[in-house]
Amino acid sequence: MELLSDQGFRVDGRKPHELRKVQCRLGVLNDADGSAYIEQGNTKVLAVVYGPHEVRGGKSKSQHDKVILNCQYSMATFSTGERKRRPKGDKQSQEISLNLRRAFEAAICTELYPHSQIDIFWQVLQSDGGNLSVCINTATLALIDAGIPMNDYVCSCSASFVNDTPLLDVSYIEESQGGPEMVVALFPRSEKIVHLKMTSRLHMDHLSKVTDLACKGSRDMFGILNQAVRLRVSGLSQSMQVG
Repeated sequence: MELLSDQGFRVDGRKPHELRKVQCRLGVLNDADGSAYIEQGNTKVLAVVYGPHEVRGGKSKSQHDKVILNCQYSMATFSTGERKRRPKGDKQSQEISLNLRRAFEAAICTELYPHSQIDIFWQVLQSDGGNLSVCINTATLALIDAGIPMNDYVCSCSASFVNDTPLLDVSYIEESQGGPEMVVALFPRSEKIVHLKMTSRLHMDHLSKVTDLACKGSRDMFGILNQAVRLRVSGLSQSMQVG
């Protein structure tokens, strides 16, 4: 399949540097401390936050100087064209859960909650590429909805390289072609990269182009996420005034 036409358009009609359409909401579940939902293209992710609360499994597992971060990523059985027998607990899900935990351990002010635990759960309802970056963005909103203090937003975007051209926000079709894919998560205000993952090799001559584009996409995501937070706060303020 031709991923990039002679006119410079991708399979879904986007230009190489364009994000997919993004829709996001905070506070989608009332029984959680924080929750958020993002649709990015056809990828749909729900993130839920519980805590901080007492450490489960006994006091021996608690840490005296920081919070324990429990991250669990899973995919719904109907999220892809192939039915998954094990939607969570498989090797890939465990690896993504570990990547997510590392990203948010750098963002959350963990020292404020000693002897406690915060749970973050992700459910991929529909998978069409960029799952890790969409999960990072969704959890950022859910943590903000839960009122968990963070050093900054954690904003993420993926990028790839096809036909000597960097591509932003990779879809499933572009992922499945086996080209190099980079996922970047950063603090948008300081532009500090807190997580970077590559799926395959990329020549050094092209590395800076792909990294710069992924960082640009992450900064663009910050604008989208920040607007969603402002709309959420505005809605809560109006509800309090009416009440």
